[in-house]
Amino acid sequence: MTTTPAADHTVVAGLNPASIDAAAERLDGVVVRTPLEPCPRLSEATGAQIHLKREDLQAVRSYKIRGAYNVMAQLTPAELAAGVVAASAGNHAQGVAFACATMGVKGRIYVPTTTPKQKRDRISWHGKEFVELIAVGDTYDAAAAAAQADVLRTGSTWIHAFDDPRTASGQGTIGKEFVEQLGDAPDVVVLPVGGGGCLAGIVTYLRAACPAAAIVGVEPSGALSLAAALVTGEPHTLDEIDPFVDGAAVKRIGALGHRVLADAGARVAEHPTLAALTDTPAVPVIAADAVDLAPGSVTITHVDEGAICSTMLELYQNEGIIAEPAGALAATALAELDLPADAKVVALVSGGNNDVSRYGEIIERSLVHRGLKHYFLVNFPQEPGALRRFLDEVLGPDDDITLFEYLKRNNREIGTALVGVELGSRAGFDGLLDRMARSRLDVERLEPGSAAYKYLT
Repeated sequence: MTTTPAADHTVVAGLNPASIDAAAERLDGVVVRTPLEPCPRLSEATGAQIHLKREDLQAVRSYKIRGAYNVMAQLTPAELAAGVVAASAGNHAQGVAFACATMGVKGRIYVPTTTPKQKRDRISWHGKEFVELIAVGDTYDAAAAAAQADVLRTGSTWIHAFDDPRTASGQGTIGKEFVEQLGDAPDVVVLPVGGGGCLAGIVTYLRAACPAAAIVGVEPSGALSLAAALVTGEPHTLDEIDPFVDGAAVKRIGALGHRVLADAGARVAEHPTLAALTDTPAVPVIAADAVDLAPGSVTITHVDEGAICSTMLELYQNEGIIAEPAGALAATALAELDLPADAKVVALVSGGNNDVSRYGEIIERSLVHRGLKHYFLVNFPQEPGALRRFLDEVLGPDDDITLFEYLKRNNREIGTALVGVELGSRAGFDGLLDRMARSRLDVERLEPGSAAYKYLT
C-alpha cells in the first residue's frame, strides 16, 4: 500500500505531510526505526489487535530525539555557532544533548529540579562536554522560563520541546513509520499528550494518510493542559499540576498543539477540573466512560496516575517493557476504551527513562488505585493489649499492616497512630470498615487526594 498523503493538510505553517516526509529523510540513519510489536496480552484483554510502537527503544529511550534533531539539522551555521538552549522534563533534553554531541554544538539545557536523577545522568552522558545541565524550578514551565531568559540574555538559539513546527514534524515521523510497518491504515491510534508536539505531528500526518483512523490523545489526570486549552478556546495556564508523570506534566499546552487539535475537531472527555474553567466549552465535552471511536474522530481523554503506575508494572512484568509514567499513558487508556472487536490499534510507548528509585512510589500508587492500600488515623487507648486487639479483631486474615507510625499523644489515655493497611483483595475493604466500626477504637479513614492524605502519606 502507499502511505504518501494525498493532501497538504496544513494548519500551522511549516507543519504538513511534506514537512514530515522531509524530516524522515533527515532522520534516516540517525534515529532507530523502532519496532511495532503485537501485544498478545492486551489484545486478549481488549478484543482488538493491539500493536505497541516502541519509542522507548530509541538511543535516548524516547521519541524526543526525532524532533530535537530535526530542528538542529535545519539551523544555519550562525545559529549553531551561537549555541543552543533548551528546556525539558528530561526526554527532549536527551534528544538535544545527543544532537549537540553528534553535531559538535555547545548547549545549555534547563530541567526542573523534580527531573529524576536517571534522566539527568543520561542527559550528561549523551551531551558529554558539549552540554551544560541546569536544574531550576519544580515544573517544566519554570525551567522553560529560565531557558527563555537565557536566550534573551545570550542570543543563543532556542530549541523548543514541542511548540515548533520543526519539532512536531520530527515527531510526526512516528506516524509515517508505524503506518508503513502496519502495512495498512490503523483503525485506532492512541497517543500520549504532554506539550502537544508529538500529537500534533502525528495527527497532521494521519489526517492526510489515514483519514478514517480514530485518534485518542491521553493526558494524566493531574495535568490536563490540552483539554483545558480546547474547552477554553485558547492555551490556558493551569494553577496546579501533579508532577508525577514528569514527561507529560505541562501547565500550559503549546499554541501549535492547540491549533492543530482544535482544527481537527477534537472532543474532550469530561473532568471536574475542566468544568471549573468554563460554563460554555469551545469544543464538545463527552462522558469520560463513553469515548466514541467513530472513524476519523479525535478525542482527548485522561487517565489516573495510579492507573498509569499499574500499567507500568504490568508492562514490566509481562512484556519486559520498562516504561516511564508518560511512556505508559497510551497503554493505560486501552483498558478504558470501548475498542471495536478485532480493530487494528496502535498505542505509542513514548519513553522508557524511568529511575529505578521511583518504583517504591509506583507500587504504592498502583496499590491505592487498585483499592488494595488504605490509610487510617487510629486513636489507640494507652492500655496493654490495644494493638493486639486491633490486629486480632480488625484485620482480616489476608490483610497486612505496612505502616504504623505514632503521630502524637493527646493525653495519657489516647495515642494517635497513622496506620497503613494492605488488603489481600479489594473485596475485603467493606469488611475491614465494618470491623473498624464495631471495634471500640476511634478510626478515621484518610481519603486519597485529600490534603491530610497528601501531607501524612
